[in-house]
Amino acid sequence: MDLDAYVAEHGGEWRRLEELSRRGRLDAAEVDELVTLYQRAATQLSVLRSRSPDPALVSQLSQVVLRARARLTDRPRPSWAAVGRFLLVNFPGAVYRAWPWWCGVATGFTLLSFFLIWFVAGNPETAGAFIGDEAAGDLVESGFAGYYTEFAAPTFAFHLWTHNAWLAAQCLAAGVLIVPVFYLLWQNALNIGVVGGVMVAYGRADVFFGLITPHGLLELTGVFVAAGLGLRTGWAWIAPPAQLTRGQAVARAGREGIVVAVGLVGLFAVSALIEAFVTPAPVPVPLRVALGAAVWLAFLAYVVLLGRRAPVPVDH
Repeated sequence: MDLDAYVAEHGGEWRRLEELSRRGRLDAAEVDELVTLYQRAATQLSVLRSRSPDPALVSQLSQVVLRARARLTDRPRPSWAAVGRFLLVNFPGAVYRAWPWWCGVATGFTLLSFFLIWFVAGNPETAGAFIGDEAAGDLVESGFAGYYTEFAAPTFAFHLWTHNAWLAAQCLAAGVLIVPVFYLLWQNALNIGVVGGVMVAYGRADVFFGLITPHGLLELTGVFVAAGLGLRTGWAWIAPPAQLTRGQAVARAGREGIVVAVGLVGLFAVSALIEAFVTPAPVPVPLRVALGAAVWLAFLAYVVLLGRRAPVPVDH
């Protein structure tokens, strides 16, 4: 091979390829040119590696080819448009399409929790079996209210945020197995039922509902959504739609679950701020409850109004 003649023949293409690879933005014609030059340079690099004894030239052309490949395979950078589409289309659409599942979870959880509150309040001795008589007394006197002021508000908010996000992640990830989701829901319903029942039994229902309602509306809705999406994934495995295989059905449900998981991170951040800063605030209970309810209703309106208009993703 006449190396000098080969470089003279193709050197201009290599320089042009390197120029396009370094350019910030390319139009359609330049993208086509980049693809064509990359394909040629890759072939020419293969020829040089097999026939040329010049390692410096092989190394130089290898760098040009690798840079061009990186430019062609580079994923698009996040943009405000993508963030806006996620917040205005993807997330509310995924939550809205799963509403029968998380509304069903919400109904069952709420009925179970109130039943447990009623049962424990009517049978105070059962509280001793769960948490002990001494602990029940401490809970009524100061433990329940003190929980919201034990730590500095920013630290408490971060702890709540990570805890709730982790709980939602468990519900979504374990949904395909179904049983773990019901176990997690039962654990939380039992906790609310026992604590609420003890507070009601000792005549402190106003304290219990006054403290749990402002943040609980939004926080529990996030848990219901995660559990509903998780159970829907499990059901996709058990009874996939007729037009999809079992694997395709689970994959589709899983993709929507990931979208919801990302969105719930923001929801739990808001609920954590409410629980850390609003719930223990020295303001009238109706004002705290009204603020929490307003945020909760705003989230539901956001899901319904934007979610019902969101297009259904098409499986490829």
